[in-house]
Amino acid sequence: MTPVSSKQYADDVSLLMVLIDTNPLFWSSTTTPFSFSKFLSQVLSFLNSILLLNQLNQVVVIATGFNSCDYIYDSSLGHANQRAEALLQKLEEFVIKDEELNKEDSVDGIGSSLLSGSLSMALCYIQRVFRSGSLHPQPRILCLHGSQDGPGQYVAIMNSIFSAQRSMVPIDSCVIGSQHSAFLQQASYITGGVYLKPQQLDGMFQYLTTVFATDLHSRSFLQLPKPVGVDFRASCFCHKNTIDMGYICSVCLSIFCKHHKKCSTCG
Repeated sequence: MTPVSSKQYADDVSLLMVLIDTNPLFWSSTTTPFSFSKFLSQVLSFLNSILLLNQLNQVVVIATGFNSCDYIYDSSLGHANQRAEALLQKLEEFVIKDEELNKEDSVDGIGSSLLSGSLSMALCYIQRVFRSGSLHPQPRILCLHGSQDGPGQYVAIMNSIFSAQRSMVPIDSCVIGSQHSAFLQQASYITGGVYLKPQQLDGMFQYLTTVFATDLHSRSFLQLPKPVGVDFRASCFCHKNTIDMGYICSVCLSIFCKHHKKCSTCG
């Protein structure tokens, strides 16, 4: 038998950070029969398949709520037989807490989830893994997102995207909402991840396993979906609106929809 080097061994081991959109405003507004319970059952099957592909694979799940985000599952902790029970219990506690925070503020429409916070938490976890030793699993982030983009999070999300790009961490995006996400289109394009908006949500498990289950080493041999187009529009710093044309500060690169004599960011 030919010995396998540590570098080759690490290429096949994955650390998958899964960001689940639990925004109750989004799930209560969906008109399709694809409920949150159906979505969650297919996601659980997908997580099990990732852990079955390689016994050294690791999965971390972060819930992305309307007002908060939190770690709800880490496969490196706890017994494998208690996997689903632990995740569902933590998820239920998180949703109750997030809904209580939501009652304090009135929101028009479905609102946006705290995507910037969950991306930051995922990158912090990955940085801890990087510093744990030279041999570590290959990390990637998978965003299962349905809520509309929050223009107020533009700066924080872009900072997370550039941080992931610098760390060579791809951000995969699976959009389950009715509209495309400009933020996630840019995230997947800049970091070299995969962006997909499934046509049939009932087949979510098939989409997840055929597109997002492959490790980074195997992706070079596969023909994964390519984005048809990417929305590169930015949000202005003054009104948090998505704009096609604006003014940029030459010092700090802040974006404004109207001309200002002095930049409100750096002065």
